[in-house]
Amino acid sequence: MRARLNALYEGTSRAAMRFRYGLLIFDLLTIVFVVATSFLPREPWLEAVDLVIGLAILAEFVLRLWVADDRKGEVFSLAGIADVVVIISLLAPLTGEGLAFLRVARLFRLTRSYQMLSRLRQDSRFFRRNEQSVMAGINLAIFVFVVTGVVYESQSGRNPEVTNYADALYFTVTTLTTTGFGDITLIGTDGRLLSVLVMIFGVSLFIRLIQVLVRPPKVDHKCPQCGLRRHDFDAVHCKACGTVLNIEDEGAV
Repeated sequence: MRARLNALYEGTSRAAMRFRYGLLIFDLLTIVFVVATSFLPREPWLEAVDLVIGLAILAEFVLRLWVADDRKGEVFSLAGIADVVVIISLLAPLTGEGLAFLRVARLFRLTRSYQMLSRLRQDSRFFRRNEQSVMAGINLAIFVFVVTGVVYESQSGRNPEVTNYADALYFTVTTLTTTGFGDITLIGTDGRLLSVLVMIFGVSLFIRLIQVLVRPPKVDHKCPQCGLRRHDFDAVHCKACGTVLNIEDEGAV
């Protein structure tokens, strides 16, 4: 049983990839649920759904620890810590069920898995040709989403200008783009420090995305001879040393 689960988490079979795609979809649906319910008053049925989602995440987390070779490393990884916080927030709502937005950390890890990236290159011609742009966009989206969640959790209830995720998202985007309308500001020293972090790191990620978008399309494929990684997506030979590259394309098995 342990070997089968390990194959699902780490393997390259179609069953393993379907399993990881399923986890990705579950994570995205969890995030959508958390955001959508931030606009609704807390009702018993919402608490029940929180409990069910929390138990599902707990079960998956326990299974992941069971098959992991380095269990301590798994617990103290970014995704592991985020999962613990998410589980606590969903199973003990008084701590703030909105912290379930940290489930986005799983998206960060899954999109950097070698197996996932390899499969995406095979399954999606668009991803294969625009991998750098897609990854830069994902980095920026994750940053915006996490900061939006932090703004909402830290300001809702004490800042009358932040009452839901839409307000928090509006503040995050206007700050990140340096538009700064000033109609929403964060309260307290922690709010000012958070605004500074958004401006420093957010603008850096935004500029990175723009840089990638304006560059000619390239693929990330390390040349076995000279180590050059950036090549034209239809390149046959390395432009630096002439070595045959064998870059995978839609015809690859």
